[in-house]
Amino acid sequence: MKEIIKTSLQIQDQFPELTKYIPEMPETPDGSQPGISPESLSRYNDSLKALLDKYAGQQVIIRKRDRK
Repeated sequence: MKEIIKTSLQIQDQFPELTKYIPEMPETPDGSQPGISPESLSRYNDSLKALLDKYAGQQVIIRKRDRK
């Protein structure tokens, strides 16, 4: 949970425009069991990090292009 909060705060601080794309946590992460498992939390955090990394990488490319 600490990692999810840290990543979410990083998105909110650095790229607030991304908050509308943060997926909601499903009630049944894998469709078979209700509840939240450590594995589903890990997958959710990985998806947040991937969203952040992809967007941040695109911003670097845009900034470099705009400097030319």
